[in-house]
Amino acid sequence: MATQKVKGPASYFPSIEKTYGKPIAHWKSLLKKMKGAKHSEMVAMLKTDHGMGHGHANAIVAHFRAEQGL
Repeated sequence: MATQKVKGPASYFPSIEKTYGKPIAHWKSLLKKMKGAKHSEMVAMLKTDHGMGHGHANAIVAHFRAEQGL
């Protein structure tokens, strides 16, 4: 039985963890502190405060917000 290929925002997670040296849970914990923030504000924080590229920041935020039902 073949393993399913990860699709969507989560497909970026291995690269994000390798590039920035922190687990995805770390980035999600930072986003959790931003109650009420818009998607774009969360992306901007990851880019500005942590030097993350737009695609990686957007992938984490999209996945986080989907999990939270936002």
